[in-house]
Amino acid sequence: MPTNIYMIFVAALIPFLLGALWYGPLFGKPWMKVNGFTEEYLKKGNMAVIFGVSYLFCVMFSMMMTSYAIHQTSIAGLMMPEMQVAGSAVQNDLIDFMNKYGDRHRTFSHGAVHGLIFAIFIALPMIGVNALFERRGWKYTLIHWGYWAISTILICGLLCATLKFPAIG
Repeated sequence: MPTNIYMIFVAALIPFLLGALWYGPLFGKPWMKVNGFTEEYLKKGNMAVIFGVSYLFCVMFSMMMTSYAIHQTSIAGLMMPEMQVAGSAVQNDLIDFMNKYGDRHRTFSHGAVHGLIFAIFIALPMIGVNALFERRGWKYTLIHWGYWAISTILICGLLCATLKFPAIG
């Protein structure tokens, strides 16, 4: 567990800040058009619930992206449960490994690359499949994918560069 876990909550704000621009002045009108939305329709609904649940989902997403963007989070998982035994050979191996390689690939740009890879190979197919079955066009797909591509790039970059983990042992 990161010692500065609050960064996951900060990263979860990225989709909100980006969404205000993306679905507002940047692509708000095309997004409304491809969905058949009107200004009146968008004013309906409980915005507290919409934003609250959306933020919860973004926190969950940011937590998952931590293990996707930071290689070191996967290493301990390979050694479970033996690595939890204080002084065990497995724990000592993990400590040695992390002392030697624990700070590798921990930059914003490296995390951003992971975010882009996620966006292309996971987000795009998921959004695309839904769009196909909903009989939506490419404009719909690209509006949503662009938003999630930028969100995942920024989330992964931020988390990779800022999360700190306690020493093992």
